[in-house]
Amino acid sequence: MTVVEDAEEQITLFIPAGARWMAPFRNGERLKIQEAEYELVEQPYKANALSFAWPGNPAAVLLFYGPDWSPSHWYVNLEDPLRRSPVGFDTLDHKLDVIVELDGSWRWKDEDQFVEVIERGLLDPREEGRLRAEAEDAVRRIAEREPPFDRDWFGWRPDPAWPPPTLPDGWDRV
Repeated sequence: MTVVEDAEEQITLFIPAGARWMAPFRNGERLKIQEAEYELVEQPYKANALSFAWPGNPAAVLLFYGPDWSPSHWYVNLEDPLRRSPVGFDTLDHKLDVIVELDGSWRWKDEDQFVEVIERGLLDPREEGRLRAEAEDAVRRIAEREPPFDRDWFGWRPDPAWPPPTLPDGWDRV
């Protein structure tokens, strides 16, 4: 990712289509929920996206663009709040997501994976209500055009001088 804004109240990141990331695989299949044994396989990111995160907030909001840069949809990703690390930011995905269409309609995504994460003990079941409420609050912020959604992000474009992001040395070490 490329850092667009790193302010005390908000972090905005850009993920260009084609950026490389590492995904967990086992027996040739991508794992939706990480297992004890897996291998990391480099993958291209499929779309251009802007990601908005707020300190202490367990949800990031992404705006996805189509290949022609037309806005596609908003995406609420429930995850640990971003933590700074020597190579950038770390987080942990909680699997439950929300897809928010441009008309404001929305739906939960990956509820089955979220249930499985809780059943496996990878997430405290007492967190479910809080995380769902955080996701619904993010949907409300988008619909009510609260900052930063009061700006025209649909017309936003990356600086053409930005180099493609790469995984930095040490990205895989804790």
